[in-house]
Amino acid sequence: MMGWFRRRGLLAALAAAATITVAACGGSATPSSSSSPGGLKTGLKAFVIPKNLGNAYFTTSDSVQSGGALAALQTLGETGTENSGTAATAASQIPAIQAAITQGANLLIVSATDATALCPTLTAAMGQGVTVVTYDSDAPGCRSLFINQATPDAIGASEVDLLASEINSTGQIAIVSAASTATNQNAWIGFMKQELAAKYPNMTLVATVYGNDDPTTSTQVTQGLLAQYPNLKGIISPTTVGIAAAAAVLDTTQYRGKVQLVGLGTPNSMKQYVNDGTVTAFELWNPADLGYLAAYAGVELASKAITNAEGQKFTAGKLGSYTVGASQTILLGPPYKFDKSNIANFNF
Repeated sequence: MMGWFRRRGLLAALAAAATITVAACGGSATPSSSSSPGGLKTGLKAFVIPKNLGNAYFTTSDSVQSGGALAALQTLGETGTENSGTAATAASQIPAIQAAITQGANLLIVSATDATALCPTLTAAMGQGVTVVTYDSDAPGCRSLFINQATPDAIGASEVDLLASEINSTGQIAIVSAASTATNQNAWIGFMKQELAAKYPNMTLVATVYGNDDPTTSTQVTQGLLAQYPNLKGIISPTTVGIAAAAAVLDTTQYRGKVQLVGLGTPNSMKQYVNDGTVTAFELWNPADLGYLAAYAGVELASKAITNAEGQKFTAGKLGSYTVGASQTILLGPPYKFDKSNIANFNF
């Protein structure tokens, strides 16, 4: 898949609103939509349910202003609503999923906080004829399609390789993750460990800690790592909240340039740390494109224009053509490296 940076210009600045509604919702779960000339149903009731509201990553992936999932739904003539809890936990997210079903959802687009905890609710929704698509974080066995930002092995390997290049492939490292139950985080960490074992015998993973996608908790666990491991050479934080919190902790003369930090972050949250030398480089994909692709794929599937069988093809508007891969997964594309040479060009 071509990198998204080759295809589109700069993203617009994000709105600060945590919950964005494209159109009002209501009615039953039975579709009462019409078909567009392209064969897609219009008027579907689609609910975008991120891990939590108030998270800049998901505001980018979902909002109209950034060109995310709700923008795609609006373009396709669907009723699109974003809703979730304020904490990145299953207990906070499940009520939003249940409310969407009650309000007559035809399509759920969900980033799973905890696949095991969410599966009964998502399975019940599918039993009522609701199309369930996951994005960013999967719930295998409880959805029809998963929109994957990049393959777990590619993310895991690239994160380790990036850090290795900055610490001369030697020394103690640690991981600051999101929730211990997050399926995407755990898959990436598994491949990080494989990459370390295969290529970097002189790099030692001493700890994995969890910030729960909360700035305060992420700050505390990073401080704990530095206190417990005074010889720490590097940190990987594959979460946009965690990497920003860790960077703030390292942004002192005591740690800047001495403890390297890589991970997955948004350019706006990381610019100051890249520019002052706290962070050399980090990675991400375009979260707005991820949400946009999830919405297009969901509408295609809910309209029965495609099935989730491997090899099915469709066009996702401005993003071009995509193909359903193995395990009912659609891949957005590879991660991209941000550093001092390019970070000023991006605004999200």
